[in-house]
Amino acid sequence: MLVTILGCGTSTGVPELGCRCKVCRSDDFRDRRLRTSVHVEIDGVSLLLDCGPDFREQAIRASLKSIDAVLISHTHYDHVAGIDDLRPFTRFNPIDIYCNNISKTYLERNFSYCFGMDKYPGSPRLELHEIKAGEGFEVKGVQILPLEVMHGKLPVLGYRIGGMAYITDMSLMREETFCRLGGLDLLLVNALRIEPHATHQSLGEAIDLSKRIAAKKTVFIHMSHQIGLHREVCESLPESMSLAYDGQIFEV
Repeated sequence: MLVTILGCGTSTGVPELGCRCKVCRSDDFRDRRLRTSVHVEIDGVSLLLDCGPDFREQAIRASLKSIDAVLISHTHYDHVAGIDDLRPFTRFNPIDIYCNNISKTYLERNFSYCFGMDKYPGSPRLELHEIKAGEGFEVKGVQILPLEVMHGKLPVLGYRIGGMAYITDMSLMREETFCRLGGLDLLLVNALRIEPHATHQSLGEAIDLSKRIAAKKTVFIHMSHQIGLHREVCESLPESMSLAYDGQIFEV
């Protein structure tokens, strides 16, 4: 399995518009973050995890040639705004979109020209599928387990694919989800900033959670400029943990 970090930034990206902090002025490419999205290639199957407003640029950078399915965590703008840019990948075959019932309702309403009964000519050909946390499904033989976590009061989905798990925009993880994350080779999990936040994990909270899950490798994603400089933060982390950077590739 090849896992590519297409973007690891929070909703505003890094650098943040109008900001002159040391992170936003950094010339280290690892401190420049597009909105969070991940690509997984496994057994010839191409999976996109979230599809935000930077997807077109991310797909060009990563030379993506096909997408078989998109797994949606939730429908905040920074995770779904790139759905229309899937259009070139649907010229020959439709793409399956998987999400929970809350996201399905949102997508049908706000992307009605893609998912409604009367689709707009030329819109991307997308097939919407409702999934439930804890109930596994498969895409072309690849087994996927959706996992529910809380983003403030909003239930969102993380995903486990083999020895890899992707969890973003989380503030709380229930015990039943912990129980499904044993034996991971790679954990991608959100760490917004140093200071606490109402709907996201802070770096300290992410470290504590990661120690409990005890994946072989933990990489933090969905980071704001308030996380600090990539180099300095990585030097302070436990050996098995690091900050992600855009374009980073893992073989799992």
